[in-house]
Amino acid sequence: MDLITLHNLQMVMLSGMFLLGVITCLAGVAILVSGAWGRDLRAITDQTARLAQKGITEEIAGLVGNASTLLTALNEMIRTSTGIGVFLTLAGATIMAVSCWFLFQLG
Repeated sequence: MDLITLHNLQMVMLSGMFLLGVITCLAGVAILVSGAWGRDLRAITDQTARLAQKGITEEIAGLVGNASTLLTALNEMIRTSTGIGVFLTLAGATIMAVSCWFLFQLG
């Protein structure tokens, strides 16, 4: 009576692979839903926009330049966060699909 047969080992490995896919997919969805740090990032963006407006009305070129640089950096950070979320979601879905395919091949 062997508890660890080849079939049992394969099933445990496929279960772990599927679980890893679920965790990866959920992490990607969580990143997409959170929206790159949510409230804090929006507050920084709003303050930067106000600084830029103040700089334009008071003709302070350096302030406007720095504010626009900050807005550009924030937009890049949001895009990067979204890209990571999409990648993790797709990678998790792929890992789950591959583990299911292997499971059906073992059948």
